[in-house]
Amino acid sequence: MPRPRLALAAVAALAVAALGACGSSTPDASTGAAGGTGTAAAASCAKDSLKLVTAGTLTVGTDKPAYEPWFSGDDPSNGKGYESAVAYAIAGKLGFAKSEVKWTVVPFNTAISPAPKSFDFDVNQVSISQDRRKAVDFSSGYYDVRQAVVTYKGSPIDGKTTVADLKGANLGAQVGTTSLKAVQDQIKPSNDPKVFDTNDVAVQALKNKQIDGIVVDVPTAFYMTAAQLDNGVIVGQLPTAGSPEQFGAVLDKDSALTPCVSKAVDALRADGTLEKLQQQYLANAGAPELK
Repeated sequence: MPRPRLALAAVAALAVAALGACGSSTPDASTGAAGGTGTAAAASCAKDSLKLVTAGTLTVGTDKPAYEPWFSGDDPSNGKGYESAVAYAIAGKLGFAKSEVKWTVVPFNTAISPAPKSFDFDVNQVSISQDRRKAVDFSSGYYDVRQAVVTYKGSPIDGKTTVADLKGANLGAQVGTTSLKAVQDQIKPSNDPKVFDTNDVAVQALKNKQIDGIVVDVPTAFYMTAAQLDNGVIVGQLPTAGSPEQFGAVLDKDSALTPCVSKAVDALRADGTLEKLQQQYLANAGAPELK
């Protein structure tokens, strides 16, 4: 998100496991690594030297409900789902066993507020942005938000596996978004894309079969197929292009823990763990990668 669509997903979660919103489709989100002007880059990241909310325990926050595929069964502590798995992987890099990790419920708006934190870090599909950095720190990005193509079962593009397969499709996207730019710059369809004021209007057009598919960010794609479309499917994720929007772990402003969490995230990206977890929990959850 930035995360304004969270409220919609929360309503939908009463009936389905939907996803809170994300903001790849908003043009003002920005990428970045660790925040915090007062953090000490050379701070020791040895487990015993970490400044924690509760000594000896790594406290991780997230919202409730905790949506799939980022979590599983509304239970962050089971280690299943992308963000749950990433949180435990970060904990491992910091020297914590799974039994030493405690989860706490933190509403989204509370997580990004400047108020003192009840967590050491929070994972909740929070997009890194310069505006949010004024109130909180961010770790390095642990997820590069991708664009995806959504359709319905039996549509002309259902089952397509490559970007080239979409050239002749009638696609739509919300006006002024990175999703529309992805249609124009990456797919380059032979038919001009349909531009909609909102994603809700685009969904209605897809239901009416006025278009073959909608391009949105991956988190929104999961939400649409789970909550807005009776027979919705994700055709696939588009390849990464340019500087992607990123999700980052949220920490208290100027937290001494920020460089350590960032170091852990960087190591997980470098050793392929993040990619492996994305394949396990995102691609296998119904968002294959388009070639």
